[in-house]
Amino acid sequence: MYTFQLVFILAGISSIRAAKPRNISCVHYKLNQEESGGLDSLTCTWEHHMNPPVNYAVESVFYKQKEILQCHSKKTTCTLTELFTLRDDNITVTVKATTHHWNVSSEPRTFALHDISKSLPPKDLEVADSAGSLSVKWRRLSPLEPGRCEVKCRKVLAGGEIVECDHSETGNNTRPYCLLNDEANGSIMINNVDSCTTYGFSVRCVLGKAIWSDWSKEKLHVTKLNKNHVNLRLWRKVSELEENGLRKVRVMWKGIPKDCGGTFDYTIKQTRYSEHMTGGNYTFCGNTTCDVVVNQDAHRINLTVFQNKEVLVVKSVYVPAVGESLPQVTNIQTLSDDKVIKVSWMAPMQPVSGYKIDWTQDGSQYHWKESEYTNVTLSGLQEKKPYNITVTPLFDDKTGQGTKVLHVCSSFGDPDSIAITVVPSYRQAFVSWNTKSQKECSGAVQSYTVNYYKTQDVLYLNVTVDGKMRNVSLKDLSPDTQYTVNVDARALTGISKSIDEKFTTTKFDPGLVTPLSVAGSVIIFLVLFLGLCVAVQWKKFQEKPVPNPALSSVGVWASQSQQKGICFQPFRNPSESHCDTVYPEKAQSTSTPSLVTGYDTNTASEYIVDYANSGMTLGHYTEDESPVEPAKTPPSPGESTALISSDSSTANPYRSQSSVESPVPETEKLSKHVPVKQQERALLKTIYVTLDMIEQDHKR
Repeated sequence: MYTFQLVFILAGISSIRAAKPRNISCVHYKLNQEESGGLDSLTCTWEHHMNPPVNYAVESVFYKQKEILQCHSKKTTCTLTELFTLRDDNITVTVKATTHHWNVSSEPRTFALHDISKSLPPKDLEVADSAGSLSVKWRRLSPLEPGRCEVKCRKVLAGGEIVECDHSETGNNTRPYCLLNDEANGSIMINNVDSCTTYGFSVRCVLGKAIWSDWSKEKLHVTKLNKNHVNLRLWRKVSELEENGLRKVRVMWKGIPKDCGGTFDYTIKQTRYSEHMTGGNYTFCGNTTCDVVVNQDAHRINLTVFQNKEVLVVKSVYVPAVGESLPQVTNIQTLSDDKVIKVSWMAPMQPVSGYKIDWTQDGSQYHWKESEYTNVTLSGLQEKKPYNITVTPLFDDKTGQGTKVLHVCSSFGDPDSIAITVVPSYRQAFVSWNTKSQKECSGAVQSYTVNYYKTQDVLYLNVTVDGKMRNVSLKDLSPDTQYTVNVDARALTGISKSIDEKFTTTKFDPGLVTPLSVAGSVIIFLVLFLGLCVAVQWKKFQEKPVPNPALSSVGVWASQSQQKGICFQPFRNPSESHCDTVYPEKAQSTSTPSLVTGYDTNTASEYIVDYANSGMTLGHYTEDESPVEPAKTPPSPGESTALISSDSSTANPYRSQSSVESPVPETEKLSKHVPVKQQERALLKTIYVTLDMIEQDHKR
């Protein structure tokens, strides 16, 4: 067992010692390349994959100088400094690796110094404009030896992006090279550069077949404006005709880079199209836009750009007359997605040279671009904003009629906010909602989901309806129970939720409450009606005349058989019969004393009652005769007004109206004598008549 382990350890040590450093490479740096000779440095690297710490020793043998130099390192690189070398010398390098347990050496590697020499980067780069081209100059650090240099060119685009220069700009299919013999300075021309564009240049050099130097520090330069490169693009936006017969035209242009040096001035001249550029008005404008006013005729707008007070470029655009018939595009289609609008259209029948597309979000600031095709992509738009887009065809010297499409959203957001209303009943609830626009470009609602649950147990239920619905009825609810409800609006762009709304179902069925309410109302109406009838009858009862004993008198009336011909006129009622018959009380007992004193019942041949004092009259008539009106009689001085005694009281309030003996002759009495029969005299009755009743009759 121990023998086996020992053999394994020895085999492992042998394998470790067999791993030699390999792939040795060296670079010779000339520290002062501007002078012949001088101190140099030599840096060598190699590969050696060992985990334990290893000490390396690099041995360099210079043949012509017959000198052996060493450097030590614990890494796989080592540098020899302050060397005095010859350009045509050779060097052999060996790397030794040493640990506490073993040591191993690499295979020797021989190099020619002129093949491993590396120049330092050039210095003092200069860039200058020269008639639309750029001249790049630099100074190299090895002027005494022939070599070549390479120029790297990059340019910065408008958006800040940095790209390699097109090879056509340098006139070569590869990077531009410059061959140098013993010259200290190098230079090269870069052609076809863009105007007002930032360029960056770097240079590196190499001596013969040696190693390329590092790139020099990049030099930036902004080119000047080349008149031949100016591509001025001009457009206009015409407003509707105003009441004063004028139109406002906003003139817009592009093509003058903002980074160009110098001073730029802009002048606009508007001329009637029929005048062929003669006459017109001039307007001095700002950098990119200018507003002018024209009438309803066709005009041509001319823009002149001056650089440092010299004419740089002139451009014109056509303004159609009001009502002018011009070709236009049709069938504009739009597609929006993530702040990008794709627009396509159908071209007119006439051949066109291109199209102008302008768009605006607020109506005050316009953006525009050109296209040779029947489609365009509008990018860089504001998120969730509506845009008005106009497409106008272009012809040789005129423009067509613009076609507009309004309120095209750059992107869509969540659906509109929701406000809900709940009307609960016995076992159901009617839920309705309204959408309120929270954004200009809200997503179209595909469906609504009504979520509801009992507040106490939070058991969720829901109902989903189409996006065109605005209400739903929730059925099979528990009576007298509180619920919570909300509505979700779902669109392709997201979901909007309403706030929670609480409601409580009613305790009773409204179908039963309504009949009970109607029946109760009917009962209350009947009770009020009966009470009103009773009140009316009671009022009528209270208004009937009642005898007042204090103002009454007592008279003697005949029996019922004698009342046949008596008419009591003072109590007539026009609604009743012509005469009101008065029915006296029944006769008292025969034992009752006579109510009239001094009246002779045996000898008197007639019964006389005097009503002179009361104003009451009596008439007498038979069945075959009409009533006879008695003559009015003045008050008799012999009338007795003594009170009649009563058995039930000591003082009777009624006055006696019985006749008494009077010394006045009988012929002086104005009373009418009514004859009566002898057998009817014994049937005298007593009646009560109040004086106030007679007074009321007189008032009427």
